Amino acid sequence: MRFKLGLTGSIGMGKSTTAAMFADAGCVVWDADAAVHRLYGAGGAAVAPLGAMFPQAIIQGEVARDALREIIATDQTALSHIESVVHPLVQQDRETFIADHPGSIGVFDIPLLFETGGDAAMDATVCVSVPRETQEARVLARGTMTAEDLARILARQMPNEEKCARATYVVETDTVEHARAQVQTVLKDIERRLQHA
Repeated sequence: MRFKLGLTGSIGMGKSTTAAMFADAGCVVWDADAAVHRLYGAGGAAVAPLGAMFPQAIIQGEVARDALREIIATDQTALSHIESVVHPLVQQDRETFIADHPGSIGVFDIPLLFETGGDAAMDATVCVSVPRETQEARVLARGTMTAEDLARILARQMPNEEKCARATYVVETDTVEHARAQVQTVLKDIERRLQHA
């Protein structure tokens, strides 16, 4: 792979939309959440080892995320056990993706990129960002969570300001046109860096 770009940003910041813009511009995109879905799905590599630990989490041959959440809520050691199984499998999935795209610029959509230290494996990082009010309005408009749910999620993550400060690039997703223009600027800079490498 010619270049590995880590893409991150909190919920409601426009990360998925920005990832699609990089894909439209010719990048290959690896999505951490999608990798976990593959691992949890029927025949996925995480089903057997998680089933051995928590049989109640397996429903119709798949890992049920709701059941895992309940287990984590009631057992303080559960999360570290689950992560000890899932993280190496996700890492393997990512390594396979890198090997399969030798000539590409790869964008790695990882929600907890900085929190997990995943940025160390990247050539550069980009954080998507909007003001807190915009973020809250977007998330609440989905109708899937309350302001309290959002506050709980954000409390577990690195603050947006800190992510932006650590990132190589910041993409403001206030409008689609503005975000797309910034994606093009990032890619031009990456091409320039590759030519001078």
